[in-house]
This record gives sequence, structure tokens and C-alpha cells, in this order.
Amino acid sequence: MLLWRSVVGKLWITIILLVAVVLLILTILLLSFFEDFLVNKEAEQLETLAGKIASVMENYEDRQAALETAWEIIEIYPAKAAIIGDEEHVWYSPNEEIKPIPSKRLKEDAVLEDVFNKRETVVKQGDFPILENGEQIHNQVLIVGVPMELYNGEDGAVFLYQSLEVVNKTTNQAKKIIYISAGIGIVLTTIFAFFLSTRITSPLRKMREAALEVAKGKFNTKVPMVTHDEIGELSVAFNRMGRQLKNYITALNQEKEQLASILSSMADGVITFDKRGTMLTSNPPAERFVQAWYYEQGMVELEGKELPSEINDLFQLVVTLEKEQMTEVEFQGRSWVVVMTPLYNQSYIRGAVAVLRDMTEERRLDKLRKDFIANVSHELRTPIAMLQGYSEAIVDDVVGSEEEKQEVAKIIYDESLRMGRLVNELLDLARMEAGHTELRYDLVNLFEFSEKIIRKFSGLARERKVTLNHSVDGKERMIYLDPDRIEQVLTNLVDNALRHTPEGGQVELYVKSLENGVQIDVQDTGSGIPEDDLPFVFERFYKADKARTRGRSGTGLGLAIARNIVEAHGGYITVHSKKNEGTTFSFFIPDSNKDKW
Repeated sequence: MLLWRSVVGKLWITIILLVAVVLLILTILLLSFFEDFLVNKEAEQLETLAGKIASVMENYEDRQAALETAWEIIEIYPAKAAIIGDEEHVWYSPNEEIKPIPSKRLKEDAVLEDVFNKRETVVKQGDFPILENGEQIHNQVLIVGVPMELYNGEDGAVFLYQSLEVVNKTTNQAKKIIYISAGIGIVLTTIFAFFLSTRITSPLRKMREAALEVAKGKFNTKVPMVTHDEIGELSVAFNRMGRQLKNYITALNQEKEQLASILSSMADGVITFDKRGTMLTSNPPAERFVQAWYYEQGMVELEGKELPSEINDLFQLVVTLEKEQMTEVEFQGRSWVVVMTPLYNQSYIRGAVAVLRDMTEERRLDKLRKDFIANVSHELRTPIAMLQGYSEAIVDDVVGSEEEKQEVAKIIYDESLRMGRLVNELLDLARMEAGHTELRYDLVNLFEFSEKIIRKFSGLARERKVTLNHSVDGKERMIYLDPDRIEQVLTNLVDNALRHTPEGGQVELYVKSLENGVQIDVQDTGSGIPEDDLPFVFERFYKADKARTRGRSGTGLGLAIARNIVEAHGGYITVHSKKNEGTTFSFFIPDSNKDKW
């Protein structure tokens, strides 16, 4: 920082300028005073000497003795004497350093002639040029004229004059003393001003440093109270302000943390917008919503499309109508209800807040409830209708031959078995979901186990002209599990894969050995599962085949039972599928089941 931009520099320069102006005026006045004082002093001395000479000339009858006495009086003084009687009698002192001024010049001077005319003592300083070697030389002198009366009664005058160079030398000496004194005063003033300004501004610099620390959030910074003047009171006020700021900031942080904790713990997503529709804050559920939309956009962030267009339109509607609005957004297989309310800054809208609730589970449960009723009705209606129809045929004796009776009885028997299987699967699933499933763990060789599954479905695969293969990481890999239940899972998955894979397709069974367990994949090249159906494939009575053809569709409980069996083993099951490309079911069984054997 430049010196003249700081408080110290400004205060120091102000004091120096003030003292310099005062010293300048004082110097001018002192020089004028000294010059006048010296001139008057010299004039008084010359007048005294001239008076003594005039007295000698008046009292001595011997003119020669009088002149000698007069010359002795003036000899010790650097002045020239001119004693003028009449026009014929003019005497000059023998001082050769000062040139004589012609008597005529003295008598004709307007001021000096008063000595002769008015018989008064006169004093004058001025230029009385003299001729030397034919050249006129300016001669600044101080002249004192005193009237006298000679012993013979003649009127005359005594003139004493000296060069002003003597006065100028004395004046210059006085100037040097004054200048030196002024310089010393300036130096002392500079030191004093710098010390005073530093003394004054030192607490201010400390306050500035403390203010910068407070600006960084260090509210415990204190300014020491050095003096008890206004600066000391300012220090006390600054420290009090720091404590109050700390209390206010602490209170604000507590409120902010409390609000952030509330927002973070909310199950619903919350997003706040400014008046331009730009997102300001969001909580974790809302961030998951934004990330899902980002994935929906192909992992590309497009300007103006950070959120679904329905939310942007809803924001414009809220700002325009200044009322709460609601909409529903669906993407990535999930359903979100968005309620948006305007935010006010006193009387003006400064933005909006949107609450997002994931309604996927509610919509799923509603759909499952409706599908459950429809599926149970459908699954029971067909065998009941067939039982009723064929029973009526037997009762009405419509069936004539024994072969026909045997065929009708066989159909009635198959449908009753189907109804029994449906009821048993429902009961089995209910027991599993209630946690009453009993698993019989055994140490199983995965290679032999997978070979058994492949042999079981090899005939069906040949019948459907589908290639069935399997791959196992390590033929000696052993794991603890319930072989009957896991076989039930694989039976369901492989059967579904074969039934939904066209001729010439392929079904693969992969058994992968991991560090903490085993992952089993069933992959097919079949028709695939629609994206909208993926979240529901493990629900009871759910069928991706909406046509429900008897040749390809079961009861819709197999995948629900498979999921419960895998979860009972402490594992998990997932599905990945693309329409017309194929489906992969994967489930993981951990090694931790060893303790349960």
C-alpha cells in the first residue's frame, strides 16, 4: 500500500504541511523583522556616531584637531564620514574601502537636503552610484545625516554612510539560522508526526486485521484495549460486535443444520428454485430423482433440461398463477408425484419449492392388488369352468363311449391337479413370506448339481430345438445350501427360459465362484421382458405374457417363490432384459450358510 493512501501517510503529510506552512510564514515574518531591525540598529549607531562627530566639530576651535578626533571616532566602525561645511569645505574620512559620495549628490537628494534646509536628522537607504574608472557602479548604502554648526557660526552637516552589504551579510546569517531552525523543526515534526500517527493508527491496523479474521469466520478474534480514549471505546465496541456476530452465526448455523437434518431425513424429495427456475437446494431423495433423470437423458447434461419438462412447465404455472400446483412424472420405471408451491419475498415471488414423492410402490401395490384379483379369478375360473362343463356332460349322459368317459375323467383329474398345485403354491408362498420356511442345508458340489439340472431339461430343450449349455468355475467348488429348494429355483428359471426362447435360440447356465459366495446366471436369447414389466416380475401372479396362453404360461407364482427361496438363503436375485434380445436372471448364494448346516 502506498504511503499517501494509508492513514499514517495522510496524517503525517497533513501535520508536515501544516508545520511547513507555519514555519514558512514565520520565516518570512522573522526575516522581514530582522532586516528592519538590523537597518534600524545600524541607523541608530550611525546617528550616534554622526552626533558625536558633529559635537566635536562644533566644540573644537582647531579644525585640524577636530577632524583628527572625528576620524579616530569613526575609524573602528566600517563607515564613511562626509563633513560638509560650505561649498568650499568638504572633508571625507580616510576609509578607502568605501568610496566617497559627491557632496553635490548629497545636497541635491530630496531627503538628505532636509539636513540643510530644515536642520533635521535624516536617514535613508538607497542606491548612490559612483564613477570608477569612467564606469558607473551601483552603490547600495545606508546614510544618516546630522546638522551641525561650526565654531565660527557656519551651518553644516555630518553624513555617515555604510554599505548595505554588511546588513545583508548579517541578514544572510540570520536567514541561515532561521532555515536551519526550520529544517530541524521539520525533521523533529516529521519524527513526532510519524510517531503520533503510528500511535494513533496502530490500534486501527489491529482492528483491520481483526476485521479480516472475523470475515474469515474467526469470531473469537479480540482487539486489545490499549487506551481509554475514543479508539479504546471503538475496540470495546468491536469486540462486543464480534461476540454478537458469533452468537448470531452460531444460531443461524444451528437453524441451518436443523433444517438440513430435517430435509435429509425426509422420505420425500425437496427442491427449491429461484425466480428463473434454477435449482438452488435439494435433499438426497431429490438428488436421486435428478440422477435418474440424468441417466434417462443418456448421461448427457443438456442446457435447460436439467429436470423433466413437466416440472419446468409446472414451475411456470406456479409463478403465473401464484398457487400450489401438482403433476405426476414417470420415467425409468418409476412414478413421481410433484407438488410445487410458490415462495414469497414479502409480497413478491422469489421462487418455488417442489416436494417429490416416489409413488412407485403405491402404484405397484395398486397394480398388484388388481392383478392379484384378476389372476386368481383367471386361474381358478378356467379349471372350475372345465370341471363344471365336463361334470355336466357326465351327469347328462352326453358322453356315450367308455373312451370318451375316460378322456373326460382325465381332463377333470388334470384340472383338479392344477387347482391343487395352484393352492399348494399359494400356501407355500404364504409360508415363505411369513418366515416359516425350513431349509435343509447340505454341502453340494456345484458342478454335479448343475449337471443334474441340465440333464433334467435336456429333453425339453431338444423338443423345442433350443441349445442348452452350462459353465462352472471349478469342478470341485462346494457350497452349503438346500439342494431341493435351489433346484426348485433353477427349475423355474430354466423352464421359463426354454418356454420363452424360440427355435434355434440358446439358454446358458453359468455358475461363477466368488470370494464370498456363488453367483448363478440363467441367460437366454428369447423374446425378453418389457422395461415396464421389469419391476414386477418377482411379484405373485405377475406374467409378462399378457395373452396367458396355456402352452407357455404357468401360475405366475414361480418367480415370487424363487425370490423368497434365495432371500431365505441370505442372497438376492436380479433380472436384466431387453426386448427381443434376451433375459438374464442372476442370483447369489453366500458362503455364510456354513454355520446353519
